[in-house]
Amino acid sequence: MNQSLPREKRPPFSTPFFYGWIIVAVSALTLFFSGPGQTYSVSTFIDSYISEFGWSRSLVSGMYSIGTLTAGLTMGVMGNLFDRRGHRVMTTVVAVCLGLACFWMSVVSDSTMLLAGFLMIRLLGQGSMSLSSSTLPPQWFITRKGFALSLASVGGVMSSAFLPPLNTWIIQNYGWQMGWRTWAFLLFAVMAPLAYIIIRDRPEDVGLWPDDVERSWTSTDSAGITVEDDPWTVREAMGTRSFWLLLFCRMIPSAIVTGLVFHQASVMAEVGLPVEAAAMVLSAMALVRLPVVLVAGQVADRVPTRFLIAGAQGGLLVGMAVLLLASSVEASLVYGAIIGIAMSFEIIAGGIIWPAYYGRHHLSSIRGVSMMAGVIGSALGPLPYGFAYDLLGSYNQAITISMVFPLLGMVAAMMAVRPVK
Repeated sequence: MNQSLPREKRPPFSTPFFYGWIIVAVSALTLFFSGPGQTYSVSTFIDSYISEFGWSRSLVSGMYSIGTLTAGLTMGVMGNLFDRRGHRVMTTVVAVCLGLACFWMSVVSDSTMLLAGFLMIRLLGQGSMSLSSSTLPPQWFITRKGFALSLASVGGVMSSAFLPPLNTWIIQNYGWQMGWRTWAFLLFAVMAPLAYIIIRDRPEDVGLWPDDVERSWTSTDSAGITVEDDPWTVREAMGTRSFWLLLFCRMIPSAIVTGLVFHQASVMAEVGLPVEAAAMVLSAMALVRLPVVLVAGQVADRVPTRFLIAGAQGGLLVGMAVLLLASSVEASLVYGAIIGIAMSFEIIAGGIIWPAYYGRHHLSSIRGVSMMAGVIGSALGPLPYGFAYDLLGSYNQAITISMVFPLLGMVAAMMAVRPVK
């Protein structure tokens, strides 16, 4: 660390190791606190809304999809704001606003308020908090960005493991309103202050180098990828075929997994499993990701990333096949484990491929468009499953038809080669 720098140009506190690892830790915390806006957490409140207000599952699914879709359409704007204002300011503001959105969800009394609440928590939680955690570590790491992102992803693993059972316990003992207010308080008291105190946007801003290694920007990393920071703008990236193929690959798991997780309790009930089984499946998805995500980060630094994306699409296909055959808690846990493994590789590969293909300077704007595709996919996901259940009394037909998309995703991923500027 260069101690001759002005105080405002240094990390906020001295560490015996590279400050980028502190950035990774706060990125993991940011991803953890995206939980209130993620489907695995929201799904635990759905039955409470249906029971409390007598709304149909199709209505709630529709509100969720409309709110998510609207949020997705604004993610490009959020990405641009992160590039312009920086991660420190934007993550702090988003954490405060997400806390306010959680409090809003605790006072919902009609479908219009529910729609507005879904829009806010999806834009701020699933969208903006996830955007921050996925774009900040690649600013601090280049050759080890896979490993750094895998460590940051542990926050998402812990969130998806603990939030469903914790929410369920709070709802059963203190009511769904207290569940939302708990997260509002934690966002105000923990996430927002830490984001403002700890986050610095780029190592160059505090006199450091990415990976803590001084380099020429025309060097290459261990995988042979040029780390020259010749940035692609969003417009330039959108002019490449790989950009659109990667967006398609991003939408598929987002739509399918969101749809299945959103209706998880009902899917389990269809085969005679208790509501607790849904929480167990979500926890299985999360717990298996904890070791796998660390392995995925190491693999992703050595294997062409598009191969990992294709493998994740194949894992999703296998998981859906297992779900169709599941008739016991044990089988449902196998389904959860397979989906968790597939999502581990998909998340890490998705975090690496954008900076590897298009550079760091406009990363948040480009990732904002990618997040837009993912959020739109998650908006569309719950609808076909909800309608299928209301019309046919079963989810099987919708699951079977949607299995064609991972097959297409495998082909698209293999075609998404690194573009040349």
